[in-house]
Amino acid sequence: MSWIRPTAVAVLIAGQAVSLLAADTTPTLLNVPDPSAVADVLAGRRPVANAAWWGFNREDATVSLQAALDSGARVVVIPFMGAPWIIRPVRLPSNQEVRLEPGVVVLAKAGEFRGPGDSLFTATGQSNLVMRGYGATLRMRKRDYQRPPYTKAEWRMGIALRGCRGVLLEGLRVESSGGDGFYVDGGGALGWSQDVTIRDCVASDNHRQGLSVISAVDLLVENCLFAHTWGTAPEAGIDLEPDTASQRLVRCLIRNCRFENNNGNQILVHLDQLSRQSEPVSIRFEDCLARQVTAGSGPESPGPPGGLRGVAGIAVGDVKDDGPAGLIEFDRCVTDTTGKEAARLYDKSAARARVRFVNCSFRHPWAAPSPGDHGPRAPLLLQSRKTTRTREVGGVDFVACQVFDTVDRAVFCFAAGANHCALRDVQGRLLVTSPAAAPRLQLGPNPQAVHLDLVAGVFPPP
Repeated sequence: MSWIRPTAVAVLIAGQAVSLLAADTTPTLLNVPDPSAVADVLAGRRPVANAAWWGFNREDATVSLQAALDSGARVVVIPFMGAPWIIRPVRLPSNQEVRLEPGVVVLAKAGEFRGPGDSLFTATGQSNLVMRGYGATLRMRKRDYQRPPYTKAEWRMGIALRGCRGVLLEGLRVESSGGDGFYVDGGGALGWSQDVTIRDCVASDNHRQGLSVISAVDLLVENCLFAHTWGTAPEAGIDLEPDTASQRLVRCLIRNCRFENNNGNQILVHLDQLSRQSEPVSIRFEDCLARQVTAGSGPESPGPPGGLRGVAGIAVGDVKDDGPAGLIEFDRCVTDTTGKEAARLYDKSAARARVRFVNCSFRHPWAAPSPGDHGPRAPLLLQSRKTTRTREVGGVDFVACQVFDTVDRAVFCFAAGANHCALRDVQGRLLVTSPAAAPRLQLGPNPQAVHLDLVAGVFPPP
């Protein structure tokens, strides 16, 4: 027989430290419901509940898990049962810590999640929520959702936060969702989620993104890995992309994270829905790594036909002439062995939100074959795709950045095509290490206020 071992813990609930026992001082037999313990929880006599007290059904544990979450307990422990907690969509409440024990697997029930927005866990309009699970896994069935009888959709998330305040997600691994591993948006009475921290988490093998940030204020993402995304565009590691002009990306900090082996851009900031009337954006990446190192994918298959090729390490796009003010900053970030460009900025207005790279390193771009891409294969690309979005492309700084390339080509290229756009206001200095006799720029006709200095480094011997 398996028994729950009591573990003393201290948790912070509503700003107060509370010393609790993870499963009380009396061991509870797993697989056996405990109506007495449940009654104590419902009466407020026990602040910590064990979800197994409501019973554990190996075929479908949804009812017992939802009942435990709805019990009003300050802490709900999801114990390791030797078998997955198989569930249908579950709602997360306010004022609660959900603690998954090491080894726990929460698994989407086969044949369920037929609704296009059915997510494994959803919190809408909730506050003071903690979900912690070092050594635990939340897993959906992406490959089922990618074919009939499921309708095509990209919103079956692992964890969806909608209009929430004061949320901590910590130590969780979310894989094989039918949408994003993690999703942060507005919802209910609040047009954004606020004071959200995602720490020490992994998103792997998800269908659309590792993490989508639609609308957030005071967001912190740190020490996380976002990898092996493939299924439907954009297939990014992280995508910050509002849906309406009223949504916000304010004080969003992503630090010490890795974005690797995603089939799209590793990092994507796409702002086409924001306008001059939108709140100014403030987005900052610190000490992050974006790379494409292997065609490996999730637990069930190597990925899409042709493997995971990736696009740019960093992409920022559609900051229109009518787009938002603000700053998008990358500080001490590294791109390495990216599928295409190290950094690509497209339809980025020189007059609106500024993009700044500080102490960044761009290494070995264009690692994927990309035979159908006949454009300029520069490590750093500014691109005009639609003149309806911007007439002058630019507003970019490179501060003490380095480029390492193995091909003799322009290190920085402005590609306007037939759009007759001008390049304006690109500033900074790049230390360039490449086989070129002298590093060079490709700025297009009549650049304005472009002061980009190139300093040649030493190309290593073969």
